[in-house]
Amino acid sequence: MGFDQYHEPASELSQETRTFARMITSLIEEAEAIGWYEQRISVEKDEDAKAIMLNAQQEEFKHFGMDLEFLLRKKEKWRVTLKSILFTEGDIVKMGEKGEHKAE
Repeated sequence: MGFDQYHEPASELSQETRTFARMITSLIEEAEAIGWYEQRISVEKDEDAKAIMLNAQQEEFKHFGMDLEFLLRKKEKWRVTLKSILFTEGDIVKMGEKGEHKAE
């Protein structure tokens, strides 16, 4: 089974870059799974099935958060930028611009 998460030859990439690529791929997969569950939950009529799906989606939230935290610990500029956006009040775009300037 091939993996196309690399856009450069894997043998030329450092271990750190390969780990980073794996974690980005994992983050994307978790986000996709959250979206799939959201769609399933929105149309499911059986309450027991819906409860199971909600529980599974919560696991995906946890995995997404852990992946994101790992990446933020490795990328200082990302962490600085996102601290200005996440869990804040106000205009999201303005907060993003503020964080971007802090990271420069």
